[in-house]
Amino acid sequence: MILPWNLKDEIVEQLKGIREWGGRFRDRDSRSDDRLGALMLFEELATAGAYLVEVECHRDERGFFARSFCEDEFAAKGLVDRFTQSSISFNERRGTVRGMHFATAPHAETKIVRCIAGAMHDVIVDLRPRSPTYLESISVELSARNRRALYIPPGFAHGFQTLMEATEVLYMIDRPFVLEAARGIRWNDPAIHIEWPEVISVISSKDLQFPDWIR
Repeated sequence: MILPWNLKDEIVEQLKGIREWGGRFRDRDSRSDDRLGALMLFEELATAGAYLVEVECHRDERGFFARSFCEDEFAAKGLVDRFTQSSISFNERRGTVRGMHFATAPHAETKIVRCIAGAMHDVIVDLRPRSPTYLESISVELSARNRRALYIPPGFAHGFQTLMEATEVLYMIDRPFVLEAARGIRWNDPAIHIEWPEVISVISSKDLQFPDWIR
């Protein structure tokens, strides 16, 4: 097909514009890639060994890019860097409580917990008898908006309360779940003094029946 000269010239100019835009786009992306060094921020909490992990968002007109996990960066901090399972917890109602759960040795788990929809009040309790923070709890808000994660080493109980309806939680776990090793502490056990921010709307019968913790 033979194109009119004016149309041909117009197409050539459009193609040149696309190539120039593509070059600028590649340059910008390569500059961004140069910044993709330490893209995860680790804050050790008062209960030693537990970390709040934040992502560093690199933004442009498309939105942002952020690294949510990096084996090398976790290894550099001396943290567990291999995870064999990933699980999702979906919670219909605001005020739902799950916890406080842990696994006994030799099946004690390391977890990374992240909220991928909604928001939650996330809680860990230090169960290491020789720890200076034994039976102390730490709570943080995790949400789809703040994109923070909680790194929980072995020796901690974990639980949460949802702050929004339809809250979804993503777990990364370093070993297979062993039912026989599963244990828990009741949400209102006087030994741990957890302050829950909302009236509890839903909690499982199993979580209600955990016995009092013996110091």
